[in-house]
Amino acid sequence: MQTNPTPGKWVYVDAEKEAADLYILNHAVKQDIVVTQDTGLASMLVSRGVYALSPRGKYYNDDEMNTVLFFRYVSAKERRSGRHTKGPKAFSEEDRQHFIQAFEKMLSKLAGI
Repeated sequence: MQTNPTPGKWVYVDAEKEAADLYILNHAVKQDIVVTQDTGLASMLVSRGVYALSPRGKYYNDDEMNTVLFFRYVSAKERRSGRHTKGPKAFSEEDRQHFIQAFEKMLSKLAGI
């Protein structure tokens, strides 16, 4: 028997810079799925057993987080020194399809299918 999932709810947080991230960190539990492009947030979530997925369908995992965070640090350091780095490419239909496939695969895995 399959039950209907609990409907989503809106949560309002303070306007401070990290308020949404802190809310997510304080409320996500092991085996939740969080979609984020914030690698710092993903790193903290993954270390707690939360599944993190980027909007482009990239899984974040413990094995690669040190490398991901290192490149994040290097990019931020370059921006602070005045170098203009390229931003992410425009979100495409291919990115959307990759996300859908990755998300469905993750849901199937969690459901045991």
